[in-house]
Amino acid sequence: MGSRCTDILAGLVFGMISVIIPAYNEEKVLPSTLKALFEQPGEFEVILVDGGSTDRTCAVAKSFGFIDGVRDDTRSSEASRNTLHASRLTFYAPKGRASQMNAGAKQAKGEWLLFLHADTVLPAGALQRLNEMENDSTIQAGGFMHRFSGDDWRLRFISFLDNFRCVRSRIIYGDQALFVRRALFEQLDGFPNQPILEDVAFCERLIRVTQPRLLPSTVVTDARKFVKMGIWRSFIRVLLIILHVEYRLPVLPRAFFQDVR
Repeated sequence: MGSRCTDILAGLVFGMISVIIPAYNEEKVLPSTLKALFEQPGEFEVILVDGGSTDRTCAVAKSFGFIDGVRDDTRSSEASRNTLHASRLTFYAPKGRASQMNAGAKQAKGEWLLFLHADTVLPAGALQRLNEMENDSTIQAGGFMHRFSGDDWRLRFISFLDNFRCVRSRIIYGDQALFVRRALFEQLDGFPNQPILEDVAFCERLIRVTQPRLLPSTVVTDARKFVKMGIWRSFIRVLLIILHVEYRLPVLPRAFFQDVR
């Protein structure tokens, strides 16, 4: 009987979805992201990895029932998977999306890892769709169509360019809620530790071994950072990234991104 229960529990862990949210000073947008996330049906765990926020980001997480986990460098990933059972955990890692997402992945127990930006809202039924794909071995990774919040035509055009680029190249941006099977993520050694375009660099390795599936439902990213930076500057930024992805032009200097990260 004990062995049978162990087998059942192992199956539940195998099929779990781990949603990993890197966050830094996201108190204003995090409530909308978490509210939409916890309206998703089914069983899943959420790992929020804070990069040293100086605002109320961690307080917001606690208001949604998150509890502190262990720091990512205090125990092995295998030990963590065997001892952590809460569905809402907060961890801490050095600031930087690559660092934070890799730290979250180390703690994850799920078969699927879904990397969700703190300012991005999942569509209804997104996690259910991942569960439906669990036994389809032809699907190893993917993401969603994307748009920015607001009605400004320039933001809609930027979203169109993003989606066109993704359909063409299968390079999925972090804003598109990239999901990947944990075994494959570990095989590819996670996100490279670089300050910008870590999602592009990871996907460039990813498409060498599998064809990511782009799902038709749409995630929505809060446009406040693009508006703050200036929509036209944001438009130029997107064009330059597309040129980099498509034609291997040099990467933009980090300063170009600092006010929107």
